[in-house]
Amino acid sequence: MRVTTDLWVSALVRRVFGAGGFAAVIKRGATEAGAVFVLSRGRLGEVTFYGPAPQTSYDSAKPDERFFAVLGTSDDSSAFDARLEREKKFDPDIWVVEIEGGTVPVEELLSVKAD
Repeated sequence: MRVTTDLWVSALVRRVFGAGGFAAVIKRGATEAGAVFVLSRGRLGEVTFYGPAPQTSYDSAKPDERFFAVLGTSDDSSAFDARLEREKKFDPDIWVVEIEGGTVPVEELLSVKAD
């Protein structure tokens, strides 16, 4: 059985705050399921956009693990905002979380798969 998206996002937010960072749920999706997108803002204004990794990245030995891929990095988040609007039209159940990392790097908060 997979952990619900609501519980997973809540745990992510707690971990970010526990690391001295800030997190906000920008859009709540379906409680039980829903793709999660993360915008990570750095201290100098750079934004990294993470989205669900392709299904081939999932490990059946770790069914509770959610994997992410870097979808882009920029100093201007307007392109990411436009992408999220398209994603919302395609799937209204998506979640969008914005984080500003504290002492823990984002790669330790999210399971990021390299290309």
